[in-house]
Amino acid sequence: MGEEIDYKNFLQNKIIAHTPSGFEVNVNDLNPMLFDWQKIIVRWALYKGTSALFEDCGLGKTPQQLEWAWQIYNKTGKNILILAPLAVSLQTKREGEKFNIPVNVCKSQGDVKAGINITNYERLTAFDPFQFIGIVLDESSILKNFMGKYRNQIIASFLNTPYKLACTATPAPNDYTEIGNTSEFLGVMTRPEMLSMFFINDAGDTGKWRLKGHVKNNLFWEWLSSWAIMMRKPSDIGFEDGAFILPPLEIHEHVIPFRGLRETLFVEPASTLSDRRRARTDCLTEIVSVAAEMINKNGSKWIAWCNLNVESDLLKRTIKESVEVKGSDAPEHKESALLCFANGEIKALVSKPRIAGFGMNFQNCHNMVFVGLSDSYEQFYQAVRRCWRFGQSEKVNAYIITGEKEGNVVENIKRKESDMMAMFNGMVGQMSRLMRDELTQFKKTKTDYYPKIEMKMPRFI
Repeated sequence: MGEEIDYKNFLQNKIIAHTPSGFEVNVNDLNPMLFDWQKIIVRWALYKGTSALFEDCGLGKTPQQLEWAWQIYNKTGKNILILAPLAVSLQTKREGEKFNIPVNVCKSQGDVKAGINITNYERLTAFDPFQFIGIVLDESSILKNFMGKYRNQIIASFLNTPYKLACTATPAPNDYTEIGNTSEFLGVMTRPEMLSMFFINDAGDTGKWRLKGHVKNNLFWEWLSSWAIMMRKPSDIGFEDGAFILPPLEIHEHVIPFRGLRETLFVEPASTLSDRRRARTDCLTEIVSVAAEMINKNGSKWIAWCNLNVESDLLKRTIKESVEVKGSDAPEHKESALLCFANGEIKALVSKPRIAGFGMNFQNCHNMVFVGLSDSYEQFYQAVRRCWRFGQSEKVNAYIITGEKEGNVVENIKRKESDMMAMFNGMVGQMSRLMRDELTQFKKTKTDYYPKIEMKMPRFI
């Protein structure tokens, strides 16, 4: 049958490292307000042309993406578009003012001005992608839903855009779909190509993928580090952490006793999602009462997170000086309320993680209460990180109030958190050396030529 092919070498030869398509800048020419490590990352991203910044919450992705966009505008004279979650646009504009980078908030193509423009994901259809030389996805985890309308629309709209940047917190370590979708958006490799190249599907679960044994240790991470930076703190890429050390986070559980008829000595926890929702509804008045009392007697700023509309309505009516942000609200109200809370003008914010849990900076608040929890650990994590982020000076308290029949929710959350942290550390550990090499030695290989024989021209020239 011929020589046996060494699969690892075969795979290595098939891998096409991400080819840089950008330009080089002097790190000393970048915004002086950036930290040194942020300048290095921006310089790398400009050289790559298309890349992703998977950086944990509070590491300053906004000023990095703004400087990236500003450098491209100055280089080409052509416009940049930033897509961001609702209410993040004005927050980004304010960040731009702090770093002396002008940002134009717009609702349609007619509002576009020369330079950097930002709008909400929901308004993408009002813009002409061909009028922009660069695109930035702020909170690019929106691409996670690979069947979602935004995912397909964004990838198709900016297929031929020369400069692309995707920015989000460190992606879910066991969700390689998000990495594949980002790779496809950037034009590095399509999601199906990535999965077939590096992964194998676990039998019996079509949604679970794991790295092939041949590529687990090096090849996948080498490929990923050729177009993405993944970090949780500056020391991951060889810098001092300095002020980038998180304050303590304490998770407190308050369980409302079951008041119904007990069939056994112990209360049997609800086993299905519908059963848990029914159990939460049965003691909803008590849960909201505990949350409201906790907030009303404390003068600090608070966020009350919930999952159901009935919970949101009750919290709004019970918590003094609170403002509710719900899905049916007009975009203008959502944006205004979230920014007012970020500015300290509102005592208590009532909302759902999927509405206000992405993109916003709420370091002015260090107390939050969860009126029950959903099955999504990502939503819980993102909601907590609105307050528990670099720049927070206080210990952050997250109170989880549940009914007794909902089971030991906090232990489940802590287990998922422990699993996630272990995976995060593994991913960053795999990429740490590779990222340092990428950031410090990304220039094209050049071979010097020293002629030793004098060349003689033909007589007819």
